[in-house]
Amino acid sequence: MLPVEKLSLPEKIGQLIIVRTTGYIFDHQIRYPAWEATQPQLKKWIEELNLGGVILLGGSCAEIAYRTQQLQTWAKTPLFIAADIEEGVGQRFSGASWFPPPMALAEIYNENPSLAIKYAEKMGEITALEALAIGINWILAPVTDINNNPDNPVINVRAFGDKLKTVEDLTSAFVRGCHNYPILTSAKHFPGHGDTATDSHLDLPIINHSLERLQSLELVAFERVIKEKVDSVMTAHLLVNALDSYNPATLSPKVLMDLLRKKMGFEGLIITDALIMGGVKKYASPEEIAVKALQAGADILLMPENPEIAIKSVIKAIDSGILSESRIDESYLRVTYAKQKLFGESVNSQSHSMSDIYSLEASQAVNEILAQSMSRGGNIPIQNASEGINLVVVEDLLNCEYLDRSSPAITIPQTRGYHRQVFDEYNLFSVQNTQQPLLLQVFLRGNPFRGRAGLTPESQKFYLKLFTENNLQGVVIYGSPYVKNWFLSHMPKSIPWVFSYGQMPIAQELALKFLFNLSGKFDIVKGDFL
Repeated sequence: MLPVEKLSLPEKIGQLIIVRTTGYIFDHQIRYPAWEATQPQLKKWIEELNLGGVILLGGSCAEIAYRTQQLQTWAKTPLFIAADIEEGVGQRFSGASWFPPPMALAEIYNENPSLAIKYAEKMGEITALEALAIGINWILAPVTDINNNPDNPVINVRAFGDKLKTVEDLTSAFVRGCHNYPILTSAKHFPGHGDTATDSHLDLPIINHSLERLQSLELVAFERVIKEKVDSVMTAHLLVNALDSYNPATLSPKVLMDLLRKKMGFEGLIITDALIMGGVKKYASPEEIAVKALQAGADILLMPENPEIAIKSVIKAIDSGILSESRIDESYLRVTYAKQKLFGESVNSQSHSMSDIYSLEASQAVNEILAQSMSRGGNIPIQNASEGINLVVVEDLLNCEYLDRSSPAITIPQTRGYHRQVFDEYNLFSVQNTQQPLLLQVFLRGNPFRGRAGLTPESQKFYLKLFTENNLQGVVIYGSPYVKNWFLSHMPKSIPWVFSYGQMPIAQELALKFLFNLSGKFDIVKGDFL
C-alpha cells in the first residue's frame, strides 16, 4: 500500500472518492446514465484520478465477478468495491442469496430473541462470504436506524425494527457475522434516519427531537455497533436541530467531528451518503459539497456529481487556506488502513469462489427466516376457483424484478383457478364490479425515491369497496407490516390472509403454500406441486 508521501495531492484526494458504476459489462446496458459513467470515462477516472473505489448496482453474480476483476486491473491502488446489499448479495445481483428485509428479523425477535440474533449473524456471514466471492469488499450495511415512524418512506423495513433493544442486538449480530471474513461493514444513516416522513433522496428531512431524546434512543444503536467494531459509519442527509440547526449532518463538523469522532470515539471511516441525493444537493453546489463534507470530517465522498470537479474543488480550497492538506492526509491514512485490512499485500489475496454463492446452508437460512417471520389468519385455506381473478398489485410495473410470468405469485394461483391480472396501484379501477372470485396479492414496501410508505388514498378506497363485496377470497401482502396492519384493521376477519416481509419468488411460494394449504416443492415445468 502506498504511503502518504508517495502520492500527489490530487491522487490522495482521489482515494477519498467512490463513484457509482453499473454491474453490467457493456455500455449499452447502463440503466442510469445520469449516475453511471461509460467504460472509457470510468477507466480514465480510475487510472488518472486514482479513485478510491466504486459502488456497484445491477448485473448477475457472474457479471460482477468479471466486472470487479476488470475494475481492479485499471487501478494503481486497490479499489474499495461497495454495494448496498442490506438484504444479501442477491438483493442487487441475481443468483446470490436474497434475504427478506431486516425488519423480518425483528418479527422473529419479538418471539425468540436468541433465534433472531442467530439469524442476523448468519445473514451477515453469508452476505460477506458471497460478496467476497464476486469481488465486493465493502458491505454498506447494516441499517442502524430505528424505524419508529410508520410513515417513514425510505427506511421502513430496511431497519432491523422499531425498538432500540431489537435494533441494537440485531445490527451488532449482523456485524459480527460479517467480520468472520475480511470485509468492511457500514452502520447507516448517522445520526438516525428512522423518525422522518421525508425521503432524503428527494429533500432534506428535518428532525426536531431534543438532545436528550437522541442520546437515549437513536444514538444508542450506533454506539452499540461502534463497540462491535463496525468499520465505517455512513452519514445521513438530515437537519437535526438539536445538533446543528444550520448544516445537514453530512456537512456538519458538530455532528461528524464533535459527536461521532470525539464524544462517541469512532475511529473508523466516515462515509457520506450519496452526494447526488436531493437532501444535500439542494443545500450547496457540487463544488461546495465536496469541500464542506471533508471540512465536516468525512473520509469518503460517495457519489459526488463529478469526481474531477470534486478533486479540483478540494485542491482550490487547500490553495486558498479553507482546507488543509493535513486534513486530507488524516482521511487518506484511514483509507490506507482499511485497504490494508482488505488486501494485505495483494489485491488477489482473497481465496473465495463462485461455489460460495447460494449454498445449501444459505438457502436454508433464507427459507427459515421467511417462514419464521411470516404471519397468517382468517379462514385458511382459500378456496379453489374455476374462473377466478388473480389481482396482483405492484408499485411499479416497469421496475419489478421479483415478478414475471413464471413467478409463484402467478403460476400457483393459476393451478387453483385464479387467472393472471397484474396492475400498478393507480389502475385498480379497471377491475371493479366483477363478480368472479378474486385473490388479491399486494406488493408494497418503503423504498428510496418512492416518497411515501403506504397505500394511496385511491387504492384505499378501492380496497374498502372490495371488502364489502362477496367475491374476495383471500389476501396476500408482501413487504410492509404497516400495510398489513391497515388491511387487518379494515377487512372482514374471516377473509384468509398471509403476510410475508419478502417479495422474492421463494417468499411468494411460501406464502401461497400457507394460503392454499399446499405441501411439497412447486415444479415450474409441471405447473403444480410435487
